[in-house]
Amino acid sequence: MSRILVCEDQDSIRKMIEALVKARGHEVCAVQSGAQALEEAVAKAPDIALLDLTMPGDFDGFEVCRRLRSTKETEDIPIIIVSALDDDISRDRARECGASAYFTKPFSPTKLLAAIQTHVRS
Repeated sequence: MSRILVCEDQDSIRKMIEALVKARGHEVCAVQSGAQALEEAVAKAPDIALLDLTMPGDFDGFEVCRRLRSTKETEDIPIIIVSALDDDISRDRARECGASAYFTKPFSPTKLLAAIQTHVRS
């Protein structure tokens, strides 16, 4: 069983992703802010992180991704972006920050689960 960090500020989407991932037998830590995601990742590094990009506060998904990549304890965590931003600039910026994969909302649950499995195994 893998430990998956889900960071999404919209309750309905966060709960849906959490239920989807839990149904596959993974342990889930779901948070609604970038600051909470960073705290959780440092306290107990997840096997994978799912991040929204557009979040309120000082730490959007880009910043969370960048900070996870710049810290020794979290630099190797696969990071999957799940965002409503569907443009090349956002995709490029996420890649530059260290994202492992990028999904746009609405996303295919089957494809997201497949990506999680791929990144957790690698």
